[in-house]
Amino acid sequence: MLPTGALPGIQEILDTARVVSLPMRVKFRGITRREALLLEGPLGWGEFCPFPEYGDAEASRWLAAAVEAGWQGFPEPRRSVIPVNATVPAVAADRVPEVLARFGRVDAVKVKVAEAGQTLDDDAARVAAVRRALPDAAIRVDANGGWDVPAAVEALTRLAAVGLEYAEQPVPDITGLAEVRRLLRAARVPVLIAADESVRKEDDPLKVARAGAADLIVVKVAPLGGVRRALDIVAQAGLPAVVSSALDTSVGIRAGLALAAALPDLPYACGLGTVSLLAADVTRDSLVPDDGAIRLRSLTADPELLAEHAAPGERRDWWLDRLRRVHAVLAASTAP
Repeated sequence: MLPTGALPGIQEILDTARVVSLPMRVKFRGITRREALLLEGPLGWGEFCPFPEYGDAEASRWLAAAVEAGWQGFPEPRRSVIPVNATVPAVAADRVPEVLARFGRVDAVKVKVAEAGQTLDDDAARVAAVRRALPDAAIRVDANGGWDVPAAVEALTRLAAVGLEYAEQPVPDITGLAEVRRLLRAARVPVLIAADESVRKEDDPLKVARAGAADLIVVKVAPLGGVRRALDIVAQAGLPAVVSSALDTSVGIRAGLALAAALPDLPYACGLGTVSLLAADVTRDSLVPDDGAIRLRSLTADPELLAEHAAPGERRDWWLDRLRRVHAVLAASTAP
């Protein structure tokens, strides 16, 4: 989180706040529009876009990350080109080629599975469609905690037939992750377990590492409270890390790229290509994959695009009210 005394006053933040509502190409996490509140600090733009169901305490980490981007800046990079994966939402198998086409050439694909209202047959068909389209790509699946332990073991045993790099958050809790990992190993199913929600939504993001419940961790800048805090978590966890996004605009993706650029090691392609799922952006230099990677660069939000995609008045008011509440929570946590 932010150092003591590093949080700007609420009026300084409100003076630059812009709320946008961006259409999406496909439904993702059950939504067809992505709302975000953008802030311009002296060092650049930051993005505050916790999903609406998140409480103020959890959302305060997202605000800390936005303030870091705008008022503190990012650590020095170790690399300037960041490999990224394509992301395939829980679409019908026949739509997979259409989704993949938006990402261009990629070497890794994350496929959403365990969607409410869908079956394992739907998941298997979607994963198989990705394999047909990209025979040599690394495929990872993301269940967002949508299975219980028996369902996860059944699903991953079946999906492993196409070759999986890893499975992200197959079950909701750390105890379940450890059990899935144990059972897959006992059955010689070659699927690694990655923890996402069990890192970013826990009061202690290192619990999963201490429990031996995952082979790698997924780290996202905004939910963890900024690039510097994420770097510290990765260092303490002692596990390989995959940098991912939270369905951000290019402003938020820039923070994810800063984390990926600063990590000592980057063994996996990053989940930072999700701007391709949006039908609009807030900059004319969108951070989308080119030949399987995104080159690190600075960016600025475009005033015309901010105006074109401005959220309706009642939604703008909702976000500004939320910003005030969350700022108060963050201020209390960073007070001397």
